[in-house]
Amino acid sequence: MVQASENLQAKPTLPRTPRVTYRMTTLPVALAEGGTLAAFGFGAGAPDSDDPRWLRVPLECFDAPAPLEVWQVDGDVVCGRQHNVRWSAGGGWLFASIELDERATGGIEAAARQAYAELRQFMRTRHERYVLRIWNYMADINLGEGDVERYKQFCDGRAVGSNDFFAEGFPAATAIGHHYRAPVLQVYLLACIDGGAAVENPRQTSAWHYPRQYGRTSPGFTRGMLMPARDVLAISGTAAVVGHTSAHEGDPEAQLDETLANLDALLATADMPAGFDTHSPLKAYVRHATDAARVRDKLQRRLPGVPVLLMHGDVCRRELLVEIDGWRFR
Repeated sequence: MVQASENLQAKPTLPRTPRVTYRMTTLPVALAEGGTLAAFGFGAGAPDSDDPRWLRVPLECFDAPAPLEVWQVDGDVVCGRQHNVRWSAGGGWLFASIELDERATGGIEAAARQAYAELRQFMRTRHERYVLRIWNYMADINLGEGDVERYKQFCDGRAVGSNDFFAEGFPAATAIGHHYRAPVLQVYLLACIDGGAAVENPRQTSAWHYPRQYGRTSPGFTRGMLMPARDVLAISGTAAVVGHTSAHEGDPEAQLDETLANLDALLATADMPAGFDTHSPLKAYVRHATDAARVRDKLQRRLPGVPVLLMHGDVCRRELLVEIDGWRFR
């Protein structure tokens, strides 16, 4: 949680947070622009590219055609590969991604362990050592019962692979299940040469304090992360969880209302402006395609003008039907 108001004041020497936009453009155009740190496409229709800055996310967008998500920094960008890690860096920022097929690793726990171990080893070679935000996408996230549920196995593997990766504090994070035909684990991150400020939500139990019923290993993430210049809040995957308990089972609209209440509380705790605006890109992950229209309509009423990508994705708890993450620019 943010401790003191003076810590929220921007320092002019700190790197400016990457600009995040959703744009109807082509991949060659996005990659050719100055300062493009990363670009993302969504679903099977997204193009292929060997550029390390490009990532095709295995989630389908309910709105077609889907825009590209583009991250841009102030400064020149260099990029490359190190074993399974693809990376790009510029302006004090680093994007890194890894994608592993579980059939080659022996399952989700082993894939998570390997992915985080490789990312940890790669980050030891970088000046941008502060990992501020991470995304995790995996197949069949809720398959299995009890401790053998795949998300819980992922958490076990992530903890082992991370080792001391997050000794100075967890990043903001998202974990969502995809419906891609191959059992692929995809992890990508944003890191910086300077540290951010973790923000917790007073309405929710911190994830690392979850009771045993949620698995052998508690999820390792913070609810939000203020970027180094304190100009942007990176928002973790947020759902209808109050305390540590899921709320409004079976009711996607009530869950969406609870999720938005959680987002309001997070913004207030971070001392960010209330609500969201046209420069605050969000993603809404919806479990059931039949709920997408209702979720879209409600978001358009509650967040008019806010850019929201509506994605087909499974939340890490099977009773949760919708989740939101994104950015709040000050």
